[in-house]
Amino acid sequence: MKQPFAWDHYSDQPAIIRDRALKRQMRRSALPSLIKTFLIALITLPIAFLLIPFIQRRTITGKDFFGLGVNLDKEPNTTPYLIEELGVQKLLIRIPLWEMDRLHEYVAFIRSFSGKHITVALLQDREHITSPDMTRDHLIQIFEALEEVCETYVIGSTINRAKWGFFSVNEYLDFYGVAYELKKTRFPHLKLIGSNVIDFEYHFSAHTLFNLAKIRFDALGSLLYVDRRGAPENTQMGFNLMGKINLLFSLMSLSPKTSHELIITETNWPLKNTAPYAPTSEHECVSEEDYAAFMVRYHLLAFASQKVSCVYWHQLIAPGYGLIDNREGLLRKRSAYEAYRMMKSHLGDAEFMSYSHNADEYRLICTTPRGDLYITWTLTSAPFYTYKAQS
Repeated sequence: MKQPFAWDHYSDQPAIIRDRALKRQMRRSALPSLIKTFLIALITLPIAFLLIPFIQRRTITGKDFFGLGVNLDKEPNTTPYLIEELGVQKLLIRIPLWEMDRLHEYVAFIRSFSGKHITVALLQDREHITSPDMTRDHLIQIFEALEEVCETYVIGSTINRAKWGFFSVNEYLDFYGVAYELKKTRFPHLKLIGSNVIDFEYHFSAHTLFNLAKIRFDALGSLLYVDRRGAPENTQMGFNLMGKINLLFSLMSLSPKTSHELIITETNWPLKNTAPYAPTSEHECVSEEDYAAFMVRYHLLAFASQKVSCVYWHQLIAPGYGLIDNREGLLRKRSAYEAYRMMKSHLGDAEFMSYSHNADEYRLICTTPRGDLYITWTLTSAPFYTYKAQS
């Protein structure tokens, strides 16, 4: 029998479906759910767009805003020291459900980050999507193993890409429902982050937020990549990064399925000349200098929106998209590493005051224990941090 699954080493993906006939069959079976997705989006997205000016933002401080993704398979012994050097308190660690035989390794890795707030992202494969009993057993093992270490979990990832196993939102809602039932019956203290749509495909987000499934998200997760548009200020269908955040936050605020907290669980830019490690083609890749600039401006815009509780940058170490390159057994800190450290040092204890921009300049003003912080930047110059004493 032809094996329909194969492993993709470079994009951290599960075994993906290779059999085209099987894939076509799955897509046909998902058609009713896809029609439902279209109809829900047709109703809810225009309403969310119209209500953007009337949706109140949250109060987001720098203390809880900055997060980093770290990986067991990328310099696990050195990573804790690098995290301390950056001053990051919030980490996202991914556990693939198809690697349950390595659970003890993941638990040890997570425990190595003493005093940090850990969010664990549970990655699915097709086998777990179609086997709720196995998923339930594996989730119980993970929740019990991390009982005193982690209370926050991202349930599923990249749900709108068939190569990650899901062929419809209905399948995802059933998958999430397994975790939600465990939360209600056995682990009430857990915080479950759901939805986790990748890119600006909010018709899928709408369906996760408006449905009759007996589930609820403690926070809404989004893999809000904007890399294919270049700079975060660039637009897609008329929406730049802040516009996309505003629309998603408005959509979420209308939903009875969430606590109205938005978390960006993954984003980055792919880097030039890093094939085969870059997750996209060379056409979408950027230079290390642009990567550092876009990364900082992404964070500044997301913080200025005051609608994103945390941004988890993906990730600390990765040849094709990380702050550090670890090819050939060497650790090379890219310019983005220092840019991230500087940004975190200025904004890590900041409180938002105001944001404005014109055609040529962007300005974010915050208050800090060191005085009022003024951050200005343009599309061609790096952010400039200045302080003014509080009167």
